[in-house]
Amino acid sequence: MSDEETKTLDGMTPREIVSELDKYIIGQEKAKKAVAIALRNRSRRRLLPEALKDEVAPKNIIMIGPTGVGKTEIARRLSKLYHAPFIKVEATKYTEVGYVGRDVEAMVRDLVSVAYNMVWQEMQKEVEEEAKERTEEALLDLLLPGGKKRDQEPQQGELPAGFQVAEREESKSETREKFRKMLREGKFDDKEVEVEISQNSGPAFEIFSGTSLEDMGINLGGFNNLFGGKKKKKRVTVNQAREILLGEEMGKLIDTDRVSEIARNRVQDSGIIFIDEIDKVAAKEGRTGGDVSREGVQRDILPIVEGSTINTKYGMVDTSHILFIAAGAFHMSKPSDLIPELQGRFPLRVELDALNAEEFKKILTQPENALTKQYVALIQTEGVTIKFTDESVEKISEIAANVNNRTENIGARRLHTILELLLEDISFDAPDLKGQEIPITAEYVEERLQDVVEDQDVSRYIL
Repeated sequence: MSDEETKTLDGMTPREIVSELDKYIIGQEKAKKAVAIALRNRSRRRLLPEALKDEVAPKNIIMIGPTGVGKTEIARRLSKLYHAPFIKVEATKYTEVGYVGRDVEAMVRDLVSVAYNMVWQEMQKEVEEEAKERTEEALLDLLLPGGKKRDQEPQQGELPAGFQVAEREESKSETREKFRKMLREGKFDDKEVEVEISQNSGPAFEIFSGTSLEDMGINLGGFNNLFGGKKKKKRVTVNQAREILLGEEMGKLIDTDRVSEIARNRVQDSGIIFIDEIDKVAAKEGRTGGDVSREGVQRDILPIVEGSTINTKYGMVDTSHILFIAAGAFHMSKPSDLIPELQGRFPLRVELDALNAEEFKKILTQPENALTKQYVALIQTEGVTIKFTDESVEKISEIAANVNNRTENIGARRLHTILELLLEDISFDAPDLKGQEIPITAEYVEERLQDVVEDQDVSRYIL
């Protein structure tokens, strides 16, 4: 993305947000509009007086629609577009407290970790120049006598070509500047030096049932001095040493407490959690057994969505103003199967439409990452040019819509399976076809896919 495209969503109008999503997602205007308004309300809320700001709760959204129509793609594109903490989680990863699996509070901890890394990278850019200067000085200390014993001088064999023994008689400052110039010119890049590397050999803990140390409430920060944090000497090239030392210098210049504070505030003010497959934890009426755990997951999610304080390794985080976007196909259940309290915390419901042949045609050609463009680029790497005609794109779209109607409707994902089968022979033979141009015509599509499309039993398993 360009600099203009990477501006934060805080500075974008709802219309601009929808316009960005239109570049990658065909149709689903209602869902895009709802998401755009919800995101814009985040920045609006921050402009309110303090007394009113805390009273404005986020309007959480449930997106309802069959698989392959764009629910996850909307989340994926938002994560790339949005410069605030954002994570996508699967509702099926979590279990009720007391069952084997991750507890729902882990999603908030994961979000804070995302925010921490985001702020850390931002601060790295701020201190990068100073860190590079410190790294250069540290490398010169390793290359010059100043990095060794004071009375020890470099040996003749240690000096690069063209550097005579006579230079020993020059002042230390002149010698250092000469080395600095040669270092910047890359003349020392392959020379080996000895650096000290932090060695993290922490204690061994046995982790049960997929839980992490953080989920268990264990913070290893205090164990560094006991079990890790030791220095280990290692011989590496100057080029490798530069990367190692740069990372260490950045770590010294960045205030981790401040990073944690900014990350927590950013999560609390503008964090977004996208919960996919929410329908999988909806308890169907009249059924028991495993549904008990499903309802338990909902009840565990409820206080987080309502607003509670979660303990993370970066400090306490209030979830009251995190925006939650849930999504599910709701084939076997419906939103009303969720517990009433949770339903009330998702006041906005948006239905996503099933895709037809006309929309498949747009998906194949219009988005910046259109599938046809991807396959053309992939085959082009072998020196083979393929060209999709308009008629072939129409035929592929019709076949995808027909197969979806006859078998399981998997939305736009059907296009992946059809294109893979269509181009199977070309992909296989591409290294032997270098220099050729192959048109993908409607006749070619019919020839390759006719048997599969006509035989429903075969298409059920292949497509």
